[in-house]
Amino acid sequence: MFDTLSSRLDDIFTRLRSRGRLSEKQIDEVLREIRLALLEADVSLKVVKAFVRDVRERADGAEIHKSLTPAQQVIKLVHAALIEVLGHAAAGLEVTSVPPRVILMAGLQGSGKTTASAKLALLLKKQGRKPLLAACDLRRPAAIRQLILLGEQAGVSVHSEEAGADAVAVGGHALKYAREEGFTDVVVDTAGRMNVDAELMAELGSVADAVRPTETLLVCDAMTGQDAVNVAEAFMEHVDVTGVVLTKLDGDARGGAALSMSYVTGRPIKFAGVGEKLSDLEAFHPDRMASRILGMGDVMTLIEKAEAAFDQDEATKMEEKLRKAEFTFEDFLSQMQAIKKMGPMSQVLGMLPGMSKLPVGDARVDEQLPKIEAMIRSMTTQERNNPQLINGSRRRRIAAGSGTTVQDVNQLVKQFAQVRKMVKSLTGGKRTRLPGGVKLPPGMGM
Repeated sequence: MFDTLSSRLDDIFTRLRSRGRLSEKQIDEVLREIRLALLEADVSLKVVKAFVRDVRERADGAEIHKSLTPAQQVIKLVHAALIEVLGHAAAGLEVTSVPPRVILMAGLQGSGKTTASAKLALLLKKQGRKPLLAACDLRRPAAIRQLILLGEQAGVSVHSEEAGADAVAVGGHALKYAREEGFTDVVVDTAGRMNVDAELMAELGSVADAVRPTETLLVCDAMTGQDAVNVAEAFMEHVDVTGVVLTKLDGDARGGAALSMSYVTGRPIKFAGVGEKLSDLEAFHPDRMASRILGMGDVMTLIEKAEAAFDQDEATKMEEKLRKAEFTFEDFLSQMQAIKKMGPMSQVLGMLPGMSKLPVGDARVDEQLPKIEAMIRSMTTQERNNPQLINGSRRRRIAAGSGTTVQDVNQLVKQFAQVRKMVKSLTGGKRTRLPGGVKLPPGMGM
């Protein structure tokens, strides 16, 4: 989503690196370029003014024009200002002393509210809680059925009643059922609004009065740009919004909503939808998002994803195989399946510092993976475990079976041998580390 903005900012910083000390006039020119980049990204004018003013004040305080490394100083100041705009720090869900915790989901129709409800329920389940989904969207055709199907996929219970029932009554019944059955959380999916009209907003307020939510999360489509901010302000006039869920953050919009929402509303962005799968909901971390925008990567999120996707014992065994040059195509195929659980490869690689600027950080990586998998699956078990057996006739058979060329197979076998040899010499039996001493989980070093 932030590719265009990241590219513009990177161009600005690249030009800065070629300069020595900066004059006041040059600093003003840099801030003007940053302002234009933010406006092109559809960031609210109010937010842009506040952002530039913040960077200007920080620059004056740091006496950046006297610095010998102006590019580094400017990047540091812009990074700090971005964190402030995005919401200071990560904000989790409020806790309640008496369960269940009620989370009311609100938003416009088409914002992804029902899917976000199921994603949140699955996230809570992974945290060891017992969530219940309440189907209070009784206006949209098939909304109840959609939530039931999503609940089945997530392995989460759903409380629903016949279409035509009263949403307020359904919410009350769901809360009573949750208390009786010992659910820790109730995620209430309400009817989406085509626009902010009085009748629908009154219904939302009535449902809120009935269930008395601990949290009221506003689900906003990040691709709607500045209009998402207007929607948020309208909802806040009728219900006590405590946080925001941004959906479709993996889209190709310019990202203005994400950069504007928290500052304009005064409410934290608590979660971000980063894909279509039910598991693609992340806690929103302003500092990590700021680093992604500036091309610094997001190592902490990468590590969290890796720890969730990899079986630690199996990954440790495979890492040891790799160090001893015993890592096979069979092992590689297994690791590919684990990595795919972390999300698109282009997204995963984009979390590594500097990787987003290289060709491997784009969608071409994801296009190559099915081809590689097809070639490995066209090998026999013996060939996967003993790559040295793959001679000319075997390569022709593998190419025919995978719909690729012999040249593709040759390249795969050659690169596999080179990587296995190189990593063995580089690791020297040590666990992989990132700059600064940050350890990667077993398996991620590959």
